[in-house]
Amino acid sequence: MPKYTPEEVLDLIQKEGVQYVDLRFSDPFGQWQHLTIPAYEISKDTFENGRGFDGSSIRGWQSINESDMLAKPDPNTAFIDPFIEPKTLVMICDIYDPITGERYGRDTRYIAQKAEQYLKQTGIGDTAYFGPEAEFFIFDSVEFGTSANYAFWRVDSEEGWWNREVPSTGYKIPHKRGYFPAPPVDKMMELRNEMVSIMSDLGIIVELHHHEVATAGQGEIDIRYDSLVNQADKLFLYKYIVRMVAAKHGKYATFMAKVLPNDNGSGMHTHFSIWKNGENLFAGSEYAGLSKTALYAIGGILKHGPAIAAFTNPTVNSYHRLVPGYEAPVRLAYSARNRSAAIRIPMYSQNPKAKRIEVRFPDATSNPYLAFAAILMAAIDGIENEIDPGEPFDKDIYSLPPEELEGIPQLPGSLEEALKALENDYEFLLKGNVFTEEFLQLWIEAKRAEIDELRFIPHPKEFELYWDI
Repeated sequence: MPKYTPEEVLDLIQKEGVQYVDLRFSDPFGQWQHLTIPAYEISKDTFENGRGFDGSSIRGWQSINESDMLAKPDPNTAFIDPFIEPKTLVMICDIYDPITGERYGRDTRYIAQKAEQYLKQTGIGDTAYFGPEAEFFIFDSVEFGTSANYAFWRVDSEEGWWNREVPSTGYKIPHKRGYFPAPPVDKMMELRNEMVSIMSDLGIIVELHHHEVATAGQGEIDIRYDSLVNQADKLFLYKYIVRMVAAKHGKYATFMAKVLPNDNGSGMHTHFSIWKNGENLFAGSEYAGLSKTALYAIGGILKHGPAIAAFTNPTVNSYHRLVPGYEAPVRLAYSARNRSAAIRIPMYSQNPKAKRIEVRFPDATSNPYLAFAAILMAAIDGIENEIDPGEPFDKDIYSLPPEELEGIPQLPGSLEEALKALENDYEFLLKGNVFTEEFLQLWIEAKRAEIDELRFIPHPKEFELYWDI
């Protein structure tokens, strides 16, 4: 996205005839929030002193007796919203406490900014680059609900393999065969083209897009790597564009990790590297062209993997994806080219600047400020303590017999397991005051409340299994 000063934003508002300014920020759980003000209310004072709002109405934030908060727009994030009329300019905000004048500790963008600063403080590097591959579904319809006497969900898509007997175009995608036939089988190409065009117009560099493995409109748009906070900002915009373009065409996009029970889920494979003074610290002469620094970073991510999963895979639904047989990792191993491992080393290019690792277990229901910060903090801990990642695992993990799997640690099998891992392994996140114990406690309590919401509701499958016993 183009970088602006406050003065340039004010000039842009005048030049483009902007009538409204939309101030956006994320709640702790990764949902964009916003408030809209008439453009004539924007001045240099807005950037210096912010605009007030009720923080007690944001999930996971202030109590009602301490509700006043300030949103200060970051001019570097300004863009003209391509969907909203009258013409509206959007800026992402940093959140402040109006009493102390300090940054708000539960503002997750602040956590991400502290992670970037901590990397510099360690002397290890000056920039952490992230390249997420956020997968999604586009459905023609979606219904879901729970009540005192029912619970259900239903999605539909013209592409869906279950619709092959319905009069239509006749082109359907079987389960696990969506990667990646050309149109007319791929019915979502034009929608993805439109999404990519808008992303490109707004400064998000797109490298490619394609249909993904699952039937029923699963897709992926790969965006070029960027530094931690910049990329997290872009990912919020990416998800907004995907959803808005789908809605424009009467369709429904979702980043839920697991929607279809018999097909692949949607992940967010995250490419990651650390640089210093323009040099890629992950390039070297060790395994798969990596440096020792990169191997130690892998060691840190594998060691802390169960704990950081509480942020990279933060929903109950996330763990329906992390099961064998659906191209999602379940074991904490690393390998070159091997997509069944938790960490893969891409081998497409021998250029040292392209050397990176791919963390394969995250999904896009995560808050990217937290997910990227947690990955970076685990990597830093691995580098500082020279954590040995062990030997690479170049076999297909899914096909191994139990005796060969015994020595390979597992990712958590549920959100509760991930939260327990976080409770037992969180000190590495506290370094540099990047995460705080207060925020971690908030996170664990909020996520346990989500677990309870589901724990108290019978699943429809239970009626199939147990009704007539």
